[in-house]
Amino acid sequence: MVRIISALILAVFMACSFAQENSPLVDNPPARHVVVPGDTLWGIANKFLKEPWRWPELWQLNKEQIKNPHKIYPGDVVVLDRSGAKPKLRIASPNQLKPQVYSEAIKKEISSIPSSVIEPFIAKPMIVSAEALDDVPRIIAGQEDRTFLGNDDIAFVSGIPDARIVNWNVFRPGKPLKDPDSEEILGYEAYDVGSARLVQPGTPAIVKIMTAREEIGRGERLTPAPKKDIVAYVPRAPEKQLSGKVISMYGALNEGSTLSVITLNRGTRDGLEVGHVLALQRHRSAVDYDDDNKRVTTALPDERYGLVFVFRAFERVSYALVMEASRSVIVGDIVKNP
Repeated sequence: MVRIISALILAVFMACSFAQENSPLVDNPPARHVVVPGDTLWGIANKFLKEPWRWPELWQLNKEQIKNPHKIYPGDVVVLDRSGAKPKLRIASPNQLKPQVYSEAIKKEISSIPSSVIEPFIAKPMIVSAEALDDVPRIIAGQEDRTFLGNDDIAFVSGIPDARIVNWNVFRPGKPLKDPDSEEILGYEAYDVGSARLVQPGTPAIVKIMTAREEIGRGERLTPAPKKDIVAYVPRAPEKQLSGKVISMYGALNEGSTLSVITLNRGTRDGLEVGHVLALQRHRSAVDYDDDNKRVTTALPDERYGLVFVFRAFERVSYALVMEASRSVIVGDIVKNP
């Protein structure tokens, strides 16, 4: 009888341990979290979840809701509901909260990841194809035949025949981005050098340089300035298995770390979307010598050391923000489903 009771206790203990290990929740998660300005979906997810990409699971979102989630604002209260068979997150109903007053100035939905870090990458072209370089407007001359232009200077531009678009970004074609596996040119990085506003359409058109982050010269290209959108996609794992590589660090850096922007050799044609979370991995190997003193290299399991969040996806490449990294990120590192 004692053995039976002991076996039952052990079984219950093991079941509880298994459930705890498989629970998506962190140890001792808060019962609720009041959203404040500066919060991000990633940060809130980390308060409740061991793995932030399991956010849709805890909110019980379907595929359509994942792409168009309920916006979360400062003042909202995120509640951990454990009343059902599975825990879930929800926004507390207004009648469950005490009356509070919030300034209209902060009534702006929170973003997925820190907006201050990625804003320049959302509003700029960043990646252009070789074909696009030949088709976009370009500066052909400056006022008084100046070689370089700065703030408030006038420039003459080819390729703007009418006034449908007034605000433009000025960029300089950068280095080609090459796929390390196929050697395919995936596109060209476009370095943001300033902004311009159309003064007079025509051939050539006249624009005024509004901001010059560097000296702007002949040959610089222009592209329409897009609307700045908040990245509010929920962090989630890709629906299918993906594998790619880090092909560059923005800013021509050799190494990256947490909150670095990296370029991946995968894009929308590969199934990558804004909001996807990928794991950073690195190939490892051990070097030894055999009995004949010959060098022998043995492949080891890949080392997983961080997570990235895709915040802008082009057809063949994507930009991702390093959210977690226990070591430096280098070109050639691998990204896979978390």
